Amino acid sequence: MRVLIVEDDAMMGRATQAGLGELGFAADWVRDGVQADAAVLATRFAALVLDLGLPRLPGLDLLKRMRARGDRTPVLVLTARDAIGDRIKGLDTGADDYMIKPFDLHELAARLRALVRRANGEAAPVIVAAGVTLDPATRAVQFAGNAVELSGREFDVLRELMLAAGRVLSRDQIVERVYTAQEEVESNAIEVHVHHLRRKLAPDLIRTLRGVGYLFRREAADRDCPGGSPGRIPDGKRTP
Repeated sequence: MRVLIVEDDAMMGRATQAGLGELGFAADWVRDGVQADAAVLATRFAALVLDLGLPRLPGLDLLKRMRARGDRTPVLVLTARDAIGDRIKGLDTGADDYMIKPFDLHELAARLRALVRRANGEAAPVIVAAGVTLDPATRAVQFAGNAVELSGREFDVLRELMLAAGRVLSRDQIVERVYTAQEEVESNAIEVHVHHLRRKLAPDLIRTLRGVGYLFRREAADRDCPGGSPGRIPDGKRTP
């Protein structure tokens, strides 16, 4: 999932970007509020990690702008300001969560996953659709009860397709959600990842709509599942 880190301290920004990258996030980093405002206007991020003491445009002012124009992107405030009044002000301005520096990177990652999960209307920590179970925390995938080995980018593409199960995502939407601004993306990269996912899961789980994009099925066809009809119920789990 793609997140934006807004942090003016170079050491902190680089470390957070690298750490989240190792934990499976596509993390962009900017160093002031004006850059951040331009970034969120131009790109759909799953969440923001926002410092408050920013040059040019303070963090709370950026947050006010976002909420005033109806931007509902989850925002986690990450700051050294630990006074209760500062926390209350940040939450009342529109922040969704608040962490104090210094912080544990794994906790930050878990909180970001929880924010994105809630923003997508998901209560469970795992994503289930069409017989596929995907765990964003462990980056594990199972299909019809069997573990499936995916590359990091294949996992990222599958996660976005499953989050949008039943809806079409264009190539550009997928690229925007799984790659950072600094990465170069081959023109056929998404097509290649989808091809590998079909081979490792089932050919008919992901449909290609020519000139439109890709659609992950909500339910698996009987032929996709070992042993014939899986007896599907709406959440993709098997009936006894």
